[in-house]
Amino acid sequence: MVKVKIQYVCQECGYDSPKWLGKCPACNAWNTMVEETVSSKKDHKRNNQAVDKPRPITAVDMASVPRRLSGVAEFDRVLGGGIVPGALLLIGGDPGIGKSTLLLQVAAGMSADYGEVLYVSGEESAAQTRMRAERLGKISDNLLVMTETNLDEVVLETNRLKPALVVIDSIQTMFSPDIPAAPGSVGQVRESTGKLLRLAKESGVPIAIIGHVTKEGNIAGPRLLEHMVDVVLYFEGERSYAFRVLRAIKNRFGSTNESGIFSMEEGGLVEVKNPSSMLLTERPQNAPGSVVLACMEGVRPLLIEIQALVSTTCFGMPRRTAAGFDYNRLILLMAVLEKRVGVMLSNQDAYVNAVGGIKIMEPAADLAVALAVTSSFRNLPINPYTVVMGEVGLTGEVRMVSRVENRISEAVTLGFKRFVIPSGNLANIKLRQQGLDIIGVSNVTEAMEAVWI
Repeated sequence: MVKVKIQYVCQECGYDSPKWLGKCPACNAWNTMVEETVSSKKDHKRNNQAVDKPRPITAVDMASVPRRLSGVAEFDRVLGGGIVPGALLLIGGDPGIGKSTLLLQVAAGMSADYGEVLYVSGEESAAQTRMRAERLGKISDNLLVMTETNLDEVVLETNRLKPALVVIDSIQTMFSPDIPAAPGSVGQVRESTGKLLRLAKESGVPIAIIGHVTKEGNIAGPRLLEHMVDVVLYFEGERSYAFRVLRAIKNRFGSTNESGIFSMEEGGLVEVKNPSSMLLTERPQNAPGSVVLACMEGVRPLLIEIQALVSTTCFGMPRRTAAGFDYNRLILLMAVLEKRVGVMLSNQDAYVNAVGGIKIMEPAADLAVALAVTSSFRNLPINPYTVVMGEVGLTGEVRMVSRVENRISEAVTLGFKRFVIPSGNLANIKLRQQGLDIIGVSNVTEAMEAVWI
């Protein structure tokens, strides 16, 4: 006998309550409780399922499982060397950013080397999927397409085919008949992910899931979803730019410091081997407000042009705008410039842009932004062969950053010879190459004296 009951589940943490609550008692989030219908069976027998008995940890087999290369080198780099059999991967990103395109290229690459790959599309027809594959030039008899939203059918086909990879596009369209709720609801997303997790671990078939994101940029569904999977990847970028960045937020099989950089072209996603040279191709020479920053995208050094435009405001409240850089950080840096350096910006509009659509996530960009703003305000160009890096504190000091030698080495390959770095990093520099001018600065004022033409 099946009993049906109503419960309310928090979309953020998965906490369930028999009645609706305005505030979740577990995560303290407001208005996140969603009504959900749950069926419960009286009979909870194990149905003769195999049970893993307790054993000493010293008796656990440590035989390494070889990773499977996807054919997309940047994707494999982010995963730590390839896809681990039995792994459950979750990939999120804004609509139209290229999630389906990326996984279709991965599926086609693995089908060429490891046999059949199952691509389950719950959003598009088989004809639409083939049209995309033909546009990408990834047609193969080993790439199997299945248009199904019933997860039980997907599980049956996976157990029958034993494919090299299963792609679910997307988890919000899947439903489990065991849960009497609409696809995309909290209960359905949680139950469907749980079934896919069990399927991956029991069969050894790696499964990649595409997840929709909310307007805040988080993966839609309960936060529990990210805890259940083995790998969480975010595919980011501005749709008006060609660059796309794949970041690992969680990775049980490798580091989360890696990142993959792609360019969206007519024939699909193309791996960018040297993004720094592409980002600096159209950089103007001797233009006030322009400075080159050496930042880290994961463990990969990247050279980005930071541009700033400062002009007298026409309104009572000056405007500040940041693209690719944290807005609150920009406000902080402008306050430091006004208080510690004497650059009066209280009546100035300020616009800062990281060229190329790249989002800068680390504080090492502080010094470059501060110098770009000052350069535009004073209308003084910065030496075009100078690369800047450093974190700026509230007292105007320039703090140490990580992997300085890697940043400098990347810049040297592009012809840069002059570097402004924190003085604390200067003693640890082992890179000694003729013609390099490495300047250590302890505060913003010293940095300004070192960069003017």
